Amino acid sequence: MLNKKSVDDINVKGKKVLVRCDFNVPLKDGQITDENRLVAALPTIKKLIADGGKVILCSHLGKPKGEPKPELSLAPVAVRLSELLGQEVKFAPDAEVVGPNAKAAVAEMKDGDVILLENTRYRIEETKNGEAFSKDLASLCDIFVNDAFGTAHRAHCSNVGVTEYVDTAAVGYLMQKEIDFLGNAVNNPERPFVAILGGAKVADKLNVIANLLEKCDTLIIGGGMAYTFLKAKGYEVGTSLVDDEKVAYCKEMMDKAEKLGKKLLLPVDTTIAASFPNPIDAEIEVSVVAADAIPADMMGLDIGTKTAGMFADAVKSAKTVVWNGPMGVFENPILAKGTIAVAKSLAETDATTIIGGGDSAAAVNQLGFGDKMSHISTGGGASLEFLEGKDLPGVVAANDK
Repeated sequence: MLNKKSVDDINVKGKKVLVRCDFNVPLKDGQITDENRLVAALPTIKKLIADGGKVILCSHLGKPKGEPKPELSLAPVAVRLSELLGQEVKFAPDAEVVGPNAKAAVAEMKDGDVILLENTRYRIEETKNGEAFSKDLASLCDIFVNDAFGTAHRAHCSNVGVTEYVDTAAVGYLMQKEIDFLGNAVNNPERPFVAILGGAKVADKLNVIANLLEKCDTLIIGGGMAYTFLKAKGYEVGTSLVDDEKVAYCKEMMDKAEKLGKKLLLPVDTTIAASFPNPIDAEIEVSVVAADAIPADMMGLDIGTKTAGMFADAVKSAKTVVWNGPMGVFENPILAKGTIAVAKSLAETDATTIIGGGDSAAAVNQLGFGDKMSHISTGGGASLEFLEGKDLPGVVAANDK
């Protein structure tokens, strides 16, 4: 769709291939607690091994901010990847990432071997896209492959800078899939196209709302951001989360939807409680009221039952659905009903269903609907910027076909 060179367009036999993956996985006591990102990287890695490349993997993990922090080492990832691939993934521990261990390991590689470099963010230049580290990374390889969509919206050494010093820069299967699904959904969707936006703040999704209104047939607004829209309609929203500076913007968007002849669906009822649950999964007393009848001392924390039904109906007739952001405080079982209802409606439709990373991806996976979706994006921030219609530096940097 974006006409970028992919791993199917390059010959890697006998060549050293540096692959930027997204191995930013959650760790607890040195154990990986969610290996989705590792599994997502396997098709590209296996392809390069099968084609006889010397595969050098790199990734960041957490935010070490330019310091070697043992608890953010990629060592556990090398162990688990070795198991998943059924062959050794040799770990090269260097505080400076491209150091004596990495250079020695690369020099000894045979075709089909795999090594993993240390956390790219151990180098302070990584996030600043500094020249020295970009050149260091490029010095290890003949070909660069970017398969890390999660960082594609940032211009760092390991996904953008390095491309300036290698002859060939391609995208991996995961990047290709993200570009195809998200790109087609936004630029060439099968209609009707329904977009569902949730999450806490309107401010985070300003440009997404404006861009999707141009592209979709129906825009559904739920989650915390809905209350700013309800306030813009003149409703009492009690102590619900409201972005007062964005009330005028929400009015503007409702007018824009009307002018463009698009449906903009807002909650007609809401699940309320006296306060936010503390801790987040605590028992909490709730009731459901009409969206224009929230008492002044109560806060909305999830969409109501009628709204869940209305949103589910809108999904039934869709051919393409993009969903970004939960409908309520889904971490609490009592306040997860709206998010579950929407996830269930997506799981039951024949439409192409695309989950835009972040909290919505977490919600869909936790609630057990992950395998029913056409595509779950691996990048929260990156998929949001894609939905805004922005060019992503990590995608742009790859060679055109």
